[in-house]
Amino acid sequence: MTAVDGPARAGVMRCAVLGDPIAHSLSPVLHRAGYHAAGLAWEYDAVRVAHDGLPGFLDELDAGWRGLSLTMPHKRTALGLTDPVVGVVSDRARLAGAANTLVLEDGRVVLADNTDLPGAVAAVRERYAGPVTAGTVLGGGATAASTGLALCELGARSVTLLVRSPDRAGEAVAAIARHPSRPQLRIGSLADDPVVGEVVVSTIPAGAQDAGLVDRCGATPVVFEVLYDPWPTPLAASTTLAAFGSGRVLVGGLDLLVHQAVLQFELFTGVAGPLSAMRAAGEAALASRRAMG
Repeated sequence: MTAVDGPARAGVMRCAVLGDPIAHSLSPVLHRAGYHAAGLAWEYDAVRVAHDGLPGFLDELDAGWRGLSLTMPHKRTALGLTDPVVGVVSDRARLAGAANTLVLEDGRVVLADNTDLPGAVAAVRERYAGPVTAGTVLGGGATAASTGLALCELGARSVTLLVRSPDRAGEAVAAIARHPSRPQLRIGSLADDPVVGEVVVSTIPAGAQDAGLVDRCGATPVVFEVLYDPWPTPLAASTTLAAFGSGRVLVGGLDLLVHQAVLQFELFTGVAGPLSAMRAAGEAALASRRAMG
């Protein structure tokens, strides 16, 4: 990994999260809280960049830029945008087939990394210490790939993807199949196939979580809902209601966002990420959004 050598560099460095849409992102709240806690006078913004605009955006960056967080639709495109001389693509980004983190030096991309994968592992392990022998992922996009790989890292030898269109899940399937454990993979229908394993990960919109799907997830010990807004989703709400006295565990999208952001923070600054401060800022921002309707 590439990070600042020694203490974080003096002066103001610029970072941003890029995506389309991007106005909803909590990343600026988390990273700015981290900078404040670490005593860094850095900047972090949200910038809307269209699906074909990432290469052009990178071309305009100067030496004042240090890091970029990437969300839809840029994670897969970013793998091919490291500097041809000094750029490195991390093993986990290659494994996932996607990068959500770009580290820059003197305006050049020196590292493309994926913090979604280890962030998902950390989010689950923060709340659940039990075994993971199998799991189900709802959806087949880039987040499904990274969370499916996280299930493998947690010990799953069997991963099921439930999707609407199997032909659109090819990249996620290929990514999970690349894991060194060589997990058994099954592709099923989101509409009616069973949810199996100790963990179910939902990467689908809240509007796609109908009553039948929620019922099929009802016996799963761990529900990992990657969304944080809107909250709660139907799946998260049903898990919360059923959790009391049942031992069921809910891992939320904010858990994932905070853990992957802490890893990004460390890559950008060279300083340990202040997880508690970043989480508290995220929780306060979400509470404010909900209060405003």
